[in-house]
Amino acid sequence: MRRVLRVLSAGLLLVLFALGLGTFVPRPLVAPSLAASTETREILLLSNPIHTDIALPLDDEVRAAFADLMPSGLPIGMPGADYLVFGWGGRSFYLETPTWGDLKPLPVLRALTIDRSVLHVQVAGPIDLHHPAVRPLTISAEGRRRMIASIRDSFQRQGGAPIVIEGAAYGLDDVFFEANGHFNALIGCNTWTAAMLRQGGLTTGWWTPLPQLLDWSLARIESPAKLQS
Repeated sequence: MRRVLRVLSAGLLLVLFALGLGTFVPRPLVAPSLAASTETREILLLSNPIHTDIALPLDDEVRAAFADLMPSGLPIGMPGADYLVFGWGGRSFYLETPTWGDLKPLPVLRALTIDRSVLHVQVAGPIDLHHPAVRPLTISAEGRRRMIASIRDSFQRQGGAPIVIEGAAYGLDDVFFEANGHFNALIGCNTWTAAMLRQGGLTTGWWTPLPQLLDWSLARIESPAKLQS
């Protein structure tokens, strides 16, 4: 029994050590240089206990970049639309768990092993920038263009058009699409979010599988919002 406890304790310490390194070791290791231009853009990191999204203000550049999502029925042009919100995740868990009350064993099992991935895109109105689940982030205009390109590259496409998952939306203002890559709990929605932020020129922790770890890494790593030229 003592041997089992020692093994379990060692395993727990190893996990905690890995999480600590993943959170506080910066990625990229060498911080990007400051941009010569002072032109910046604000984006939002949205968090809940297990998941993060990226919200892009719906300006002309974002509307043009994601115009190919409009044939899906996504109401990008609706009055009062202020943000386009993107989240990547496991197909089973994302589609079958719109609320905690819908939690089922099989989607959880797939999330802990391996699953196909999807992108959830939602049109949102005003977002309270002072809400504790919202973190405004400043990036360069060029960094945001690179982030947009990486988000677009995350969509699976057929004939150049994103592939809609019919009947999978939570409401009238969101659509699910087939995504590139496979999902599991170790390399999941929050590591995708971190990768998109890095494309924008931000520095995150090396491995941030939980929203809290990504948030801590952004808060504690030196110069988390440096602009990339």
